[in-house]
Amino acid sequence: MFLQLILVLVVLIPLLAIVLDSQVGRALASRLERRSLDGSSDLTAERLAYLEGEMERLTSEVLRLDEEGQFVHKLLTERRDAEGGSLPPGDDSA
Repeated sequence: MFLQLILVLVVLIPLLAIVLDSQVGRALASRLERRSLDGSSDLTAERLAYLEGEMERLTSEVLRLDEEGQFVHKLLTERRDAEGGSLPPGDDSA
């Protein structure tokens, strides 16, 4: 009796691996994933709210960096104009 149970288990393990690796097994897995996603609409709304907040934060950060870049550009332009339009020694960029 015990030997038969072990033999059945030994045969079932490869069969189970073959079925789970087949297209039928993948279809069942995708169906289970879709069902779990449908039940998590609260989580989706929470993630969406988090992403919207991050988007607003990043937008304000980009605007701040843009203003800083414009300020530095303005300072450098005024400095170059005040010096007579010449570049510093060793600067061949313009």
